[in-house]
Amino acid sequence: EISLIPSPGSGEPTLTPPRDFNLMFQTNVGAMQDASSVAYLRPETAQGIFINFKNALGTSRQKVPFGVAQIGKAFRNEITPRNFIFRSREFEQMEVEYFIPPGDDVWEGFHQEWMDVSKQFLLDVGLREDLMGWDVHEGDGLAHYARACTDVTFRFPFGTQELMGIAARGNYDLTAHSEGSGKTLDYYDDSTKEKYIPHCIEPSLGVDRLILALICSAYAEDTIGGEKRQYLAFHPSVAPVKAAVLPLLKNKPALVEAARGLYDKLRRRWNVAWDASGAIGRRYRRADEVGTPFCITVDFETVESDGCVTVRDRDSTEQVRVKMDEVIPFLSEKIDGY
Repeated sequence: EISLIPSPGSGEPTLTPPRDFNLMFQTNVGAMQDASSVAYLRPETAQGIFINFKNALGTSRQKVPFGVAQIGKAFRNEITPRNFIFRSREFEQMEVEYFIPPGDDVWEGFHQEWMDVSKQFLLDVGLREDLMGWDVHEGDGLAHYARACTDVTFRFPFGTQELMGIAARGNYDLTAHSEGSGKTLDYYDDSTKEKYIPHCIEPSLGVDRLILALICSAYAEDTIGGEKRQYLAFHPSVAPVKAAVLPLLKNKPALVEAARGLYDKLRRRWNVAWDASGAIGRRYRRADEVGTPFCITVDFETVESDGCVTVRDRDSTEQVRVKMDEVIPFLSEKIDGY
């Protein structure tokens, strides 16, 4: 038995003998464990869309081009999971299979369109453009079924890595499922009077990686009142906590009652926080650290005179007075855009 195998490069015996690697998680379905019960956890979510192509087409009555999107768990038996949530064996995946007509002169336009849309989506949710880039797969870097694939990359603290892929998969998947099942997955195009198996463009994004990129993009430092501040500048639409409601003093029942009433209304629509302990400046800092975009303070003027609350913006620290019954429309415009 050879303990070490010579390296092709140096000729020195430095390599271990070959070993089997299984990048899919194997399990058994049912109480009995034999060859017929072996199953595997899915390493990607896309195939469920292809298997249900006919069902989706028949029930939605869509015409090509159209897309099917989904989000779900995927499992990969990674050899070296690392870098926090960047690479793990269980992760959340979002994918779109966008079905298009066949033809060498067709897919490139759709592929470019999805590259543009994908980048804009990432910018809209708060990724920093200066940390983003493109990686075009060519030659041996392409999967055997792909006509083209371009990754959106992101510069993480541990280096530049793939964040999202936009692939032109051709009709490989639908063709393989059709041949394997014996069921036709053709599409009849009313406009051209022809029958074909659609090709597809696939934007694919790992949710865990996106969250990590959002945190990296959102981390910010500045100086307020001579003190250094560290905070997360999440876009309001993705901030985990949308607003914090703060009664100016927790030992004044009138302030607490008014603040609690507003808090109860807001939490029916958004995830909001209640914080009544400590100095108001310290509470602002706590909210800033977790990325809460707005702090709403209920003070004596709220209950005694103008019926307004103070809304503080996290990034600029500017404060405006907003009437109590206008707080929800104010936040809705900032958070949801309408």
